Amino acid sequence: MARDASRRGAVVVTGASTGIGEACALYLTRVGFPVFAGVRNLADGEALKRKAAGRLTTVLLDVTDASSIRSAAETVTASADDGRLAGLVNNAGIVVVGPLEFIPLADLREQLEVNVVGQIAVTQAFLPLLRRGHGRIVNISSSSGRVPTPLLGPYAASKFALAALNEALRMELRPWGLHVVIVEPGSMATRIWDKSRSAADERAKRMSKDARQLYSPMFDLIRKAADRTERAGRDPLLVAHVVETALTSARPRPRYVVGADARIGALLAALLPTSMLDNLIRWRIGLPKHMEERR
Repeated sequence: MARDASRRGAVVVTGASTGIGEACALYLTRVGFPVFAGVRNLADGEALKRKAAGRLTTVLLDVTDASSIRSAAETVTASADDGRLAGLVNNAGIVVVGPLEFIPLADLREQLEVNVVGQIAVTQAFLPLLRRGHGRIVNISSSSGRVPTPLLGPYAASKFALAALNEALRMELRPWGLHVVIVEPGSMATRIWDKSRSAADERAKRMSKDARQLYSPMFDLIRKAADRTERAGRDPLLVAHVVETALTSARPRPRYVVGADARIGALLAALLPTSMLDNLIRWRIGLPKHMEERR
């Protein structure tokens, strides 16, 4: 049983400029939620409002900036019905690509700051409004939060961490009737692929000679695998439908897995021995056991 659609309260969606966040913001607006869409600049906000025919409200929100988060929370408090929220969709995130042996620690910290610390910072800021509205928190994770792949260690680590925080937060808030849900999409057709590829190429250029010699072949294989995955990516609207379910179901699941590839990955991660799963991932990427074999 779902909540009464006519009584739907406001929802905040972070990272709404593109991809899954944009799909969620636009779809939730269409099905009757007043939406506050978090964007990082005015131009993205104006573009999103045009797509929504002016039916949503954009707020400037950088999840790594305390003053930006505070300002966004104040805006929503002043604009939402009696300062109440029906939901918070934590979607903002980045992808840092690179070998852990050589990844600049500043880049690793940025990955965790955006995808992990930023999610908690935003959640803390909006929880008073969620308490008033008996709202829900939906954290957007990834299939990488179960099955890491080479060169995506920083990103996978952030999603593993987000899953752990989600589990703890769900139990902490349950005594007050507040649901916390995690959504794990598989491959979606979004601009995150272009962004991560560009960032990976730039990072590869900055690597030392030794790092390039060791990892350039692996970068090439991962890039080709990403191209294949991108071509098979599903419509992010699928995630938006699941987010609506998580926000409206009388008894939402603690975890939703979206996409056949994500479901298969979750099943294999649960059933296969680690060494067998490693071999399967290497085979799928085309990664040999010894990189010297490709020289």
